[in-house]
Amino acid sequence: MTAKLTKLLLSASLFALAGTAATTYTAEAGTLDDILARGELRVAVQTQGPPYSFMDKAGARTGSAIQLTELMAKEMGVKVTYLDFDWDGLIPALMSGKADILAADMTATLTRATKVAFTKPWIHVGAVAFTTSGSDFKSVEDCKKPGTTIAVILGSTAEKSVPKFFPEGEMKSFKGGGTVVLDAVASGQAQCGVNDNTAVAAQVLNYPENTFTVFPDMLTAEPLAYAVRYDSQDLLTWTNLFLDTVQQDGRLKENLDYWVNSNKWQNDH
Repeated sequence: MTAKLTKLLLSASLFALAGTAATTYTAEAGTLDDILARGELRVAVQTQGPPYSFMDKAGARTGSAIQLTELMAKEMGVKVTYLDFDWDGLIPALMSGKADILAADMTATLTRATKVAFTKPWIHVGAVAFTTSGSDFKSVEDCKKPGTTIAVILGSTAEKSVPKFFPEGEMKSFKGGGTVVLDAVASGQAQCGVNDNTAVAAQVLNYPENTFTVFPDMLTAEPLAYAVRYDSQDLLTWTNLFLDTVQQDGRLKENLDYWVNSNKWQNDH
């Protein structure tokens, strides 16, 4: 075989390989491509989680996380479809492909990150303890007494932190979301409850005034983030860019100032 013929065959092989690689690359559609093609962003949420995701007095879905996902859909040029799940069903719904993204007041943890990919945090919160007003529990230290029953949401980060902060207490996990922990304490099923501070501040408004005493001590500092599947790296990249964009242009601050850092939303919803 001549050197010239060898060179021609090598060039033809390289050209064929390049064409195959290009074809393979363009043929593989990612999650973002699927969303744009169907014109729909499917979002896994919980309904009873003010101020992040809840149904207001008019029966409309709203909240901080909901408003942000609506902004995402607007930037994508698609509609939003919300899928309701209990707290412990959110990650399975995402992993099964029923939803494209998970939007809730979910803490990004190393354990959860073994199953789903978290975006960068969009807010940081902390866990607080509370009890019923007029009870014998006057501080977090009282809730640490041996045998005290502590209510938490099944599948929440509180299930991990309560044994650390209340080692002699008896933790009780309640399935569901929203006010399930406050309901447990109010009904006497538990003596104290633990949940994140912003959720508790919003949820106590559903009860008569002075039903609960919320202790000011912040037990933890936790990052809240959206989540996608690990095979949705295109959507993860886009969502991180979206969060950077709304932070820089002030829309994230506007959202948090309304929903989290004030009580303004209560009059409207």
